[in-house]
Amino acid sequence: MVGQIIGGSYGEIWIRQKSGERIELGDLLVADDILLQVFDMEYGSLLEHDDLARISGMQLEGYGTTEIHEKDVRNYIMVKAKPLFNLKTKSIPKHLPSFFQVLRRASPQDFEFLEKPDNAIYLGKIRSGSKILDVPVYINGREVLTHHILIPATTGRGKSNLVKVILWNLVGKGYAGVLVLDAHNEYYSYRRSGENYGLKYHPQAKGNVIYYSVTPPPGERSLRINIKNVRPWHLKEIVEFSPAQEDALYLFYKEYEEHWIEAILTSDAESIDIRGVRPDTLASLQRKIKVALEIDVNKKGEIFERGRVFSVTEGMRTVKDICDFLEEGKIVILDTSSLSQNIELLISGMIMNEIFSRYKGYKESGKLEDKPVISVVIEEAPRVLGEGKSNIFGTIAREGRKFHIGIIAITQLSSMIPREILANLNTKIILGNEMSSERKAIISSAAQDLSKDDKMIASLDKGEAIISSIFTKFAIPIHIDSFEELVDKERERKKERNSLFLFQ
Repeated sequence: MVGQIIGGSYGEIWIRQKSGERIELGDLLVADDILLQVFDMEYGSLLEHDDLARISGMQLEGYGTTEIHEKDVRNYIMVKAKPLFNLKTKSIPKHLPSFFQVLRRASPQDFEFLEKPDNAIYLGKIRSGSKILDVPVYINGREVLTHHILIPATTGRGKSNLVKVILWNLVGKGYAGVLVLDAHNEYYSYRRSGENYGLKYHPQAKGNVIYYSVTPPPGERSLRINIKNVRPWHLKEIVEFSPAQEDALYLFYKEYEEHWIEAILTSDAESIDIRGVRPDTLASLQRKIKVALEIDVNKKGEIFERGRVFSVTEGMRTVKDICDFLEEGKIVILDTSSLSQNIELLISGMIMNEIFSRYKGYKESGKLEDKPVISVVIEEAPRVLGEGKSNIFGTIAREGRKFHIGIIAITQLSSMIPREILANLNTKIILGNEMSSERKAIISSAAQDLSKDDKMIASLDKGEAIISSIFTKFAIPIHIDSFEELVDKERERKKERNSLFLFQ
């Protein structure tokens, strides 16, 4: 027994904490088969405020200790909790627990109704306050990925660790292909405390984790893309064109097809052979395309590369190969750590446009159900999902679920994502956030009622989270495993298997 119900209402049940017990913010308690979660606490006393001030003053000013008779009865902590789940009916509770009902702490046995779904992704264990219960939490990966995931948190609360845990559980499963835009080169391979970590060290990584980089290590793939793969609608997502310039783009593409960029860059402003394109329009297009693709033209009229991604001679199959890998249910990591934001968005836009086009075709032909779902990991999501943005990622956020394509959006600033899109991100794995405006944006778009969870979200420590999803029975508090510990445990299991093999 940790407390007793002494009043309140449906969404705010008042509990008197038992003397000698310590109830924490976020603790899970059980009363009358109803699972409750603590969202606030305050002091309570049977003494008047003036009496408390007098007793405190006498002690502080050295007049001796004032004895309070039956102090455990007269002074107490008032706990406020909200009902989460009816453990008996396995549904949202519709009634209040009995008045004066005593409460106990939730135990692992209370969560036996949480079953491991098909295509399960392991996220962590049930958390009661700061205590971790031995109850694993899984979500159906195929469902959740196609309905989009939002991971909101301030810096240092474990966003990247969570994504690595999710990806680790997807390697080799085959039902989901994930494109990872790795802006910090931290997913494939890195060193910490003298050890190597990353998805590269998954036991099924070979053939299932594909890595591209502009400076690839031996045996890995080069991130080089031929300019013939670029289309006008790709450039529109990162470059602002006037209506006349946009018309000219499509006129050149219609006339020259995959050679349209070469035709624009090598055309003479005084003798354009595309009717209706003015010399000043052509000059502006040439300048914008050179900057966007990091290419240029020498005095001989030959196109050459100034950057490290877009090529005149190499990379004809890069985008196609990446899309093929995703269709095969593989994790594809693009090291974009040395690239500009625009180049990163252009590459990812080209890939996701191709995937979206393919999957629309599969839906029309009735082949979609046989294909793996596709997801893309986007850091700093507002840069592509923010107000006024018009690109393939916004299209996927709104329509992608129909074609089994989703987004894993990572952000510190949820409030900068339009409410319509936030509402479409149907699973939110909420980590700690101390900014009030961001918590309000998250709470107002969550799948469950989190109106009482403001203080809990602000108090979440690194690795602590709340899962709010249309695919969970209630908002589940969890503790996320350390990715490095997952890798270390796998190494230990491998050593044990090798030892057993040698012994046999």
